[in-house]
Amino acid sequence: AHPQITGPMSALCLVAALAAEGLAVGAHRPAALGHPGNPYAVRSSRVARSAAVMEPTEEMDKRSLRRRIMSTDKFYRGNRPFDKDVHTKVASEMVDKFKGALIEQMRSNTFEVTRGEGDEAVTFVLAKEYGFCWGVERSIEIAWAAREQFPDRKMHLTNELIHNPQVNDMFSDMNVGYIEKSESGKRFDRVEDGDVVILPAFGASLEEMQLLDSKNVEVVDTTCPWVAKVWNTVDKHVKREMTSVVHGKWAHEESVATASMASHYIIVKDIEEAAMVCKYMLGEKDALSKEAFLDHFKNAISEGFDPDVHLRKLGLANQTTMYKKETSAISKLFEKTMIQKYGPQDAAESYAAFDTICDATQVRQDAIQDMCDDAKVNKPLDLILVVGGWDSSNTGHLLEIPLHEGFTAYHINAPDCVKADNSIVHRTLSGDIETTADFLPVGRPVRIGVTSGASTPDSSVEDVLERVLMLRKLSKVPA
Repeated sequence: AHPQITGPMSALCLVAALAAEGLAVGAHRPAALGHPGNPYAVRSSRVARSAAVMEPTEEMDKRSLRRRIMSTDKFYRGNRPFDKDVHTKVASEMVDKFKGALIEQMRSNTFEVTRGEGDEAVTFVLAKEYGFCWGVERSIEIAWAAREQFPDRKMHLTNELIHNPQVNDMFSDMNVGYIEKSESGKRFDRVEDGDVVILPAFGASLEEMQLLDSKNVEVVDTTCPWVAKVWNTVDKHVKREMTSVVHGKWAHEESVATASMASHYIIVKDIEEAAMVCKYMLGEKDALSKEAFLDHFKNAISEGFDPDVHLRKLGLANQTTMYKKETSAISKLFEKTMIQKYGPQDAAESYAAFDTICDATQVRQDAIQDMCDDAKVNKPLDLILVVGGWDSSNTGHLLEIPLHEGFTAYHINAPDCVKADNSIVHRTLSGDIETTADFLPVGRPVRIGVTSGASTPDSSVEDVLERVLMLRKLSKVPA
């Protein structure tokens, strides 16, 4: 069942959470700002630490450094790190804020609902799995609870909490600001003593964690346990002296965080870039030169990366929101390359792959695939609406599936993308924002498939559907 707020935590998500935390849920309850029972006072004393950001050493590798930072009394982590009453209140308010009555009706009615009659009828077909995932719900609840716990504190987010404009606007209204970005990077110097800094669902880089650890601030960690699970995979790469190959987007917050946990890394965004790497490894005739290789991947490799040295032993990880089929294809390509280069006996020592696509990403991709398959053999769909933030990687991949299957589909991030003149503003797979005229058929019944990204609340989807119904009334063909 769809876990929108009211559903219980799935066993799989709980396992991921426990594995990522490295301890039982709720086991780490940091002392609250000075002494137990006083969550608002600034600590008068704290364990002495150097103000300088520590570099990992042989004695303290990146994994150990990360765990040390997370174990301090100013680092709030776990599924419910604040007072129980605060979390109970926030969870209830989230239900009211994010629910959608029409969506609930669709879920209880074979995931379909029809509005209007005859030629004016509009049928919405909802994917069986869609919208908010447990990790996003968890992130929102922790950040919201932090605002409740520290109502008078200046509060910062290191990045957008999740890739959804409505949710991020909500936190702006709560006076939760973003750390300013400049050409030289984020302005952490604007974070003052006693402030509270929230790490988003995508996580934060180890360098950012170290910097915040050196400051007199409270850190609230909302990192999705599935992301932390990927970090644990990268730890295994480091232990085996492997370079981490990350299937992801080099500028995406999650990939930045994951790469920071590796000794050496290269980030490949798709099967084409993976093929570039494999051709270089095999020395094929059409492979890039070393200079061209380093130039192409200049933003996606670790400092000092040498492809002649650091591509000898590889471990695959991925941004959790990537298209699973492509990650699987990339894994097979690297495995084949390693066997070809080193032989089947040595390939096992030279290459390791772990499945780190999160469950929520996978089931949503499967559900939109099932919707497309069903529409081909049963009742066809006129179009598919994919609702979610334009910066949302997982939402973009939900668009990719129906387009690949030959359906008309539009990725929209807000209700006002549906215009009164029957046009729709949408994001293409290439990232361009385009406007398509006359997107909604008139003068006949219409069937519309609907899905949404893992960062999209039901209320946002419902607002889109209500907008379509209003447009349908405005576009009624005169008798």
